Amino acid sequence: MANLLGDENVRKSEAAVLAIVGGISVFSIKIAAYIISNSIALLSDAAESVTNVAAAALLLFSVRLSGKPPDASHPYGHQKIEEITRLLEGVMITAIAAALLQAASQRLLNPTYPSYIEIAIPVSIVASALNAAIALILLKKSRSEWSPALEGGAKHLFSDVFSSAGVWVGLLLVKATGYAVIDPILAIIVSALVARAGILLVVKSSRYLMDPACALTEARIKEILSRHKQSFVSYHELKTRRSGDKVFSELHLIIHGSVSVKDAHDLADRIESEVRREMPYVNLTIHIEPPEDLDPRSDREAQDDQDDPGGRLL
Repeated sequence: MANLLGDENVRKSEAAVLAIVGGISVFSIKIAAYIISNSIALLSDAAESVTNVAAAALLLFSVRLSGKPPDASHPYGHQKIEEITRLLEGVMITAIAAALLQAASQRLLNPTYPSYIEIAIPVSIVASALNAAIALILLKKSRSEWSPALEGGAKHLFSDVFSSAGVWVGLLLVKATGYAVIDPILAIIVSALVARAGILLVVKSSRYLMDPACALTEARIKEILSRHKQSFVSYHELKTRRSGDKVFSELHLIIHGSVSVKDAHDLADRIESEVRREMPYVNLTIHIEPPEDLDPRSDREAQDDQDDPGGRLL
């Protein structure tokens, strides 16, 4: 598998498998806490774990597909599947939250006092401790492998831990006060938090799918270009876009008219190689132009002075 997918994607796949196995374990423990207590809030908490397992399965699919090399149908590779997966995860989480909200609303009209709270809460705490451990591993992996899908999974697991903590506090209030209505109110709050997490995933993944520019990467490319400024007239049309864990960039380089085609090509190769060496995730393509093609508004100073639009990434 390592030869087929590459070591990087093998590590991502291993993280996804860990998330699936861990998610099933967490769900099993949480559903046991619900069975013990008959708490609709704990059921909502357990249902959120179902989304974690489904999301991890999507993650495994996405990292394996994104690791495939470019082909005739996908010359830029398959990395964008990670963002599509995160979008699907967001939609799924939001849909489950809506179902939980409906169930909690019905229980609110006919509240039932949870049983064996003193046993159910410790069982749920064990599940959340496992969730937190998996989230930490995924977050570490997402940073080392630069994977938005792993990052999304880790952050969702962390939010699951915090919402579980809220459920424990609420159940303790139920036991202390005897008000059974607190249980469905907690379930409604948890459902709202789950829905918020899903909506945020949809918004963030949609923004990435719209190919926003990568400001930090552009700044580093400009820095590299400045080292070669004596070898060309100027540059313009510097563009970047992110696709999964890759950034594709292009620019137009204005070359002195006296420079031969071979020398211009060699200069472009040197700049591209330097960018690739310092930022392995960047694929830069340079288009050579003669001085007469230079737009007076697109010289190096104009390029450097452009306002940076909001929402640029990397």
